[in-house]
Amino acid sequence: MEIESEKRKIIKKNLDQDALEAGIGGKTSPEKDEHQYKLRMQKRKEIQRERLKIRDDKKGLIIVFTGNGKGKTTAALGMAIRTLGHMEKVVIIQFIKGSWETGEEKAFKNFSNNIRWHSLGEGFTWETQDRIRDEKLVKEAWELAKSYIKKNEFKLVILDEINIAIKLGYINSDEIIDFIGNLENKNNNHIVLTGRGAPDTIIKFADLVTEMNLIKHPFKDQGIKAQKCIEF
Repeated sequence: MEIESEKRKIIKKNLDQDALEAGIGGKTSPEKDEHQYKLRMQKRKEIQRERLKIRDDKKGLIIVFTGNGKGKTTAALGMAIRTLGHMEKVVIIQFIKGSWETGEEKAFKNFSNNIRWHSLGEGFTWETQDRIRDEKLVKEAWELAKSYIKKNEFKLVILDEINIAIKLGYINSDEIIDFIGNLENKNNNHIVLTGRGAPDTIIKFADLVTEMNLIKHPFKDQGIKAQKCIEF
């Protein structure tokens, strides 16, 4: 089995390289003749078909959206919409946010019975000014999250800004990794962890990691305050 696995890895690597060399087409492709261009794209399609054929494994994924740029929670909510579109259940647990009602919370509650939304935080540290209570709320949120993760019927579990809770020292990343890693039904749920500053242990454990890079932000660069429909 180990030899077979290594063979598959080599085939995948070679196909990925073939796909890279074939390119994605468009005006940047070197062919001046349209017939030659079509032949290149036909070859690219065949390569892609083989890439998809050999990637036949499925499992519940651990997904991380982190970084200093905007869009981490937004990306997770996009996955929630996709999941709801497939008539699957979603739960969103917010570890830090919770002192205000957001547009997305209103929308999800109004348009789907397949979603559970729990805003269990009370805001940023400079708003709460009580780290003992903050830690208590994070631990309660984690206990609730564990109960949902164990349930097979929830296809997507979003742990919003749990990375920040880890960074603040309110919960240990090893505890999260140990719990998820030892799940009996770990091949069923997709679990999303959002928030800047995801620790290396979480990044290494995850199957998919995307870092949002900050290039420009109106709050920082122009002094524009957070606005409805954009930030909340």
